Amino acid sequence: MKMFSWVTKDTNIDFLKYRKLGYALSITMCVVAILSMAFKGFNYGIDFSGGILIEVKSEQPINMEDMRKKLSSVDLDDLNLQSIGENGDEMMIRAQAKGLDEKAQMAAVNQIKESLGSGYEYRKVELVGPQVGDELKRAGVIASVIAVLAICLYVWFRFEWQFAIGALIGLSHDLLVTVGLLSLFGFDISLTTVAAVLTLAGYSINDTVVNYDRIRENLRKFKKMPQYDLLNKSTNDIFSRTILTGITTLLAAVALFAVGGDALRSFSFTILWGVIVGTYSSIYVSTTLMNLFNLRANQNAEKNINPFGNVE
Repeated sequence: MKMFSWVTKDTNIDFLKYRKLGYALSITMCVVAILSMAFKGFNYGIDFSGGILIEVKSEQPINMEDMRKKLSSVDLDDLNLQSIGENGDEMMIRAQAKGLDEKAQMAAVNQIKESLGSGYEYRKVELVGPQVGDELKRAGVIASVIAVLAICLYVWFRFEWQFAIGALIGLSHDLLVTVGLLSLFGFDISLTTVAAVLTLAGYSINDTVVNYDRIRENLRKFKKMPQYDLLNKSTNDIFSRTILTGITTLLAAVALFAVGGDALRSFSFTILWGVIVGTYSSIYVSTTLMNLFNLRANQNAEKNINPFGNVE
């Protein structure tokens, strides 16, 4: 990849020089995310809210205004029509069906089919009752919390407390900003979105762990190097790995977002953004925060007393 030939093991970039700008950017993104979640909320998909989802293909290009007129007589809350595909002959019908049981939802589906008439192929019909939706929402939240706590527990035992704090702040930053963007742009929150958020958590913490391993290695190797320079050197040492890993993952995420269709839009956006924010935070959140601590003090303490309590 010649366009990235400037990224080598000898790269020498002063990353920490821009740490204050990084702090400002991260704080701004977190504030926007919190405000969006507080005032705009989330656009829960059928998985969580309960309702009906139908994908329709027509023999002719679909006129959305005509479709709305045909379906105006259907008695459902929040009936939403969306054109999908590239040829204009496919449409997604979504409707909230709170309080309706499966039998009533099926009757509503039949009513929609009768209103549209013939000449349509029904490619997908999904029904989720309100009770099932609430259960899935609760299970999704519990699964997410358990996964994040497991990651936090691993990091806490894997690293010294300074590194653990930096890793947890970086992970919280990535999850908060990502979920906030899903709220801000109105992407559907579904089970696939939850899976994407958990994938993001794993990607983010992996990048941070690689950075921290190199920092600890250099702390032992360069005992007299100033901490500021050591953090910069550690980041530069693995910068080529960070960029190339991010680019290859990004290419797959971009392809998924571009041609994955509306059903995978939220999932692919979360993965796409997750690669970007995970790479950013591993440098300008998790790593730059280490400059606020005296990392050598902890190293010296470990040097003087080994795990068996003997003074070296």
